Amino acid sequence: MRFLTAGESHGPRLTAIIEGLPSQLPLGKADIDPWLRKRQGGYGRGRRMVIETDEAQLMSGVRGGVTTGAPVTLDIENRDFRNWTEIMDPAAGNWPRKKALTDARPGHADLSGGIKYRHKDLRDVLERASARETAARVAVGAVALKLLGELGIEGANFVRRLASVEVESPFSWDHLEAIENSDLRTWDEEAAAQMRELIDQAKVGGDTLGGILEVRFRGLPVGLGSFTHWDRKLDGQIAGAVMSVQAMKGVEIGQAFENASRPGSGVHDALYPDEEKGYRRETNGAGGLEGGMTNGEELIVRVAMKPIATLMKPLPTVNVVTHEASDAARERSDTTAVPAAGVILQCVIGWVLAEAVLEKFGGDTLPELQERVAAARAYAAEY
Repeated sequence: MRFLTAGESHGPRLTAIIEGLPSQLPLGKADIDPWLRKRQGGYGRGRRMVIETDEAQLMSGVRGGVTTGAPVTLDIENRDFRNWTEIMDPAAGNWPRKKALTDARPGHADLSGGIKYRHKDLRDVLERASARETAARVAVGAVALKLLGELGIEGANFVRRLASVEVESPFSWDHLEAIENSDLRTWDEEAAAQMRELIDQAKVGGDTLGGILEVRFRGLPVGLGSFTHWDRKLDGQIAGAVMSVQAMKGVEIGQAFENASRPGSGVHDALYPDEEKGYRRETNGAGGLEGGMTNGEELIVRVAMKPIATLMKPLPTVNVVTHEASDAARERSDTTAVPAAGVILQCVIGWVLAEAVLEKFGGDTLPELQERVAAARAYAAEY
């Protein structure tokens, strides 16, 4: 299974093509659009989220509410394009274009991308490097999450920390409703109130804030991924996918960073006999992965997101045309996108897990896949 996305931040649309989905998977806009709305939400988001009301159009690969086995094409309109038609026109001429970007923004792809692709108008970098691209990946990930859901695999995402405010109480799957109803994707309203105060202060100061997201999945069968070669290890695949998301700068599985300071006797998850499952673990410090494979426990992934690099109080930079000192360009931006980032990360990780499921179990149709996953779960319980 694979996918490609195309489109620019202020272009006419974002497009994604998914290849390799099994047929007979129930799929419609109701499975995708709620994820797009969640991506746009969260306290601290900017004006672009007011302009856009993201919806995915299913352009191919679905008929009568189920996948056919053919490539699935998803299309998301950029409503703001009507204000950028001349600026983003692909036809030759009209140089220099309006809204040319020549003051490189520190922390962005602007300068390195301009040098790499020989652009002096850094908008040619910005438009594709923008996190607007994640709308397409959320749509793709929503399809993957739908597939996982049909196999009894459930995910969750939430804010573990925003700037200096941390949610210290343990996560419970009973918190899902509270998380979905929170504009900061947390069940801890006291922490959320402190987060809002920090966001308000940062907005007044023209600054931005980062944080730590946590994504979990339960119901994963044992043995997704492999120890047999470096590029088949699932933790490596998850880390690569997570770090491909704009502004993500660190990832850990389970209690990785905390475990680094402990002796092995206090880290590894001991095994005990269990009449129902054959064996059990009383701890999950490994975060559901051992030797590059799922072990049947909850998958726990934590990700560090840096503060957004576009500041309303810009940092010093250099103009790439004049080479004179300047202030970084200011594009419409958010004070923080930490709550939305968790939604993106769940979709991105969901895609990796769906790929791993199809690699292990195969099947051209959803019923075939369901039968094979059920058989694998039964074998693991009897092993």
